[in-house]
Amino acid sequence: MTTTARSDVRPDPPESTGDRSLAEFGYRQELHRSLGRYASFAAGFSFISVLTTVFQFFAFGYAFGGPVFFWAWPAVLIGQMLVAACFAELAARYPISGAIYQWSSRLSNLTFGWFAGWIMVIGQIVVVGAAALALQVVMPAIWSGFQLIGDDPAPTSASGAANAAVLGVLLLVLTTFVNVIDNRVMSLINRIGVTAEIIGAALIIVLLFTHSERTPGITFHTGTAAESGLVGALLVGSFTAAYVMIGFDSAGEMSEETHHPRRTAPRTILTALGAAGLLGGLIILGGLLAAPSLTDGRLGVEGLSYVLTSSLGDGVGRALLVDVVIAIAVATLAIQTSACRMLFSMARDGQMPFSGRLAKVNPRTGMPSAPALVVGALAAALLLLNFASPEAFLAIGTTCIVMLYLAYAMVTGPLLWRRVRGDFTVEGTDETGRPLFSLGRWGVPVNALALLYGLFMTVNLAWPRAEVYDPAGGHWYFQWFTVLFLLVTVGLGCLYRWLGAHRGRAVEEEVPLAVPAESS
Repeated sequence: MTTTARSDVRPDPPESTGDRSLAEFGYRQELHRSLGRYASFAAGFSFISVLTTVFQFFAFGYAFGGPVFFWAWPAVLIGQMLVAACFAELAARYPISGAIYQWSSRLSNLTFGWFAGWIMVIGQIVVVGAAALALQVVMPAIWSGFQLIGDDPAPTSASGAANAAVLGVLLLVLTTFVNVIDNRVMSLINRIGVTAEIIGAALIIVLLFTHSERTPGITFHTGTAAESGLVGALLVGSFTAAYVMIGFDSAGEMSEETHHPRRTAPRTILTALGAAGLLGGLIILGGLLAAPSLTDGRLGVEGLSYVLTSSLGDGVGRALLVDVVIAIAVATLAIQTSACRMLFSMARDGQMPFSGRLAKVNPRTGMPSAPALVVGALAAALLLLNFASPEAFLAIGTTCIVMLYLAYAMVTGPLLWRRVRGDFTVEGTDETGRPLFSLGRWGVPVNALALLYGLFMTVNLAWPRAEVYDPAGGHWYFQWFTVLFLLVTVGLGCLYRWLGAHRGRAVEEEVPLAVPAESS
């Protein structure tokens, strides 16, 4: 499991055309290339899924930040757009599944890239579980019969947390099945779901703004919720935006299944994040303006579900919540698909346990079935933590954000180093003969700001704040859950690499073209 020497590999080709791109990188086309531009956009947008994530974390953001937490949204959007711009360049140059792993490996070396991929795939598995938990925020508000355990639907209550785990596991069974049967079915469900989500989000925005109870000036107030001042309110309030605006790289993950990926993926990465950022910000602002009360405590517990059913009436509110349920299901499906492609890509290079099984693609369906089963099973097992304590809900959600932010920094960091050295250029043309997407002379400043932003947010999100992660007290392991989970992840990765090194270099010798170093 040692790093392949740079002198032993073939430099990356400057350009490729159509489906021949994979052959030029040393891979065979096994996944079915059937996704168009809208399907590529849907892959990134459905991972972000504003209706899933905003509804899931709005109450948290408001509870700790008050109305002013809204301003963390544009700040995070700007930071993530910087990261997305860097990723768009890489998606044009390296249109390969396993985007974070592939990009980091080619910009640095196989060992560093492997850890980026390892952290990313574990983070994606946690995101799958976190997304599935979002059903609890919505379904009991639609019908009390969805509260299968106990009578308190709040995710922070014991019965609410347990019920969230049950609903989440049922959803994971469904998404795992879809991720096995056929990529065309998966893509169709994804496109329909994203279309429904965009329509639903637009309708929610219109209805919330037409039912406003106050002016936008309220967003400059911390309210009684923020106990740590303006800075503290924004830092903790940024969790909501940080959790929402991740996963835009999924368009790059699906490159091997996308027509004209060098032209399509860079644009869909940026448009997916931009569209989600705009819609999500308007939903948050609309929710603050239309909430019946900002002081009765319900907004910090029940969140946007309370706003919809109270302000718009039970009938309209519940109908819109059904659309949110669809968005949650499609988001869980898309995130699981992205994690499957990462597992597949690393396994194809012989870089994962049971690589032979995980890298196998069903020739009829064009789907790697084993990764879908592994991701579904591990995500379901993670949900069992909810039975242990309600604090697991927040711990799981925050942990997945930190993992992805760190993995992103493990791409933007080496990319900046290559830019500063002057040996990273974006040359060549896409499948239509046009120049590849490039930041040009803005590359270094955009890249530097993207890296600084990513590292700052990683520390901010992982900081073990007792009032956030262990408000009831007595659960030190939840306060430190994110840090401990990250250390265990890295530790297991080091152990696997160490054991692999003692088994010899057979893996690297079998796949000399799997992770070629970039030519200088």
